[in-house]
Amino acid sequence: MDDRAILKDWFDRVDSQKTGNITAPQLKGAFAVGNLHFPISVVQQMIRMYDFDRNGTMGFEEFLELNKFLLKLLCLQVQQAFSGLERGRGFLNPDEVYEGLLKIGFSLDSPAFYTVCESFDQTRSGQLKLDDFISLCIFVQSARNLFNSFDTSKQGRVTLDFNQFIYCTSNCRI
Repeated sequence: MDDRAILKDWFDRVDSQKTGNITAPQLKGAFAVGNLHFPISVVQQMIRMYDFDRNGTMGFEEFLELNKFLLKLLCLQVQQAFSGLERGRGFLNPDEVYEGLLKIGFSLDSPAFYTVCESFDQTRSGQLKLDDFISLCIFVQSARNLFNSFDTSKQGRVTLDFNQFIYCTSNCRI
């Protein structure tokens, strides 16, 4: 069985109501079976990242795109960024999170980094577990995608009018 067929079988099992789409709670439950416990807001953000038809759910083709992103993120992160930095403790401190983000290809200035790092430190301990780190990376990638849609000149700067700002804030909820 090829990867697409395996993913289709998995998708069909998660789509328990056979609608052709999966919801955030269904996806959250499926991740939990794999021992990944994301907040519902992060799962909703995953769906928004690849909800190309904007129906609030995830069809199979959209799921394939999310899967590609997660495989890339998890392979880099688990094998290199997280596992290489956590030293058997099961968490990363902020300096290690920063280093992990750099390895994945995200470079943030200090104010942005510490703000986003604090936002995903669910225990407020200065330690990000694997789930927290994945959630942070999903948020940063989603923000990058949205930013790039406005940075048409690809110069790393955007100017937004009020309507565009409203659009951004309504699509960047986590």
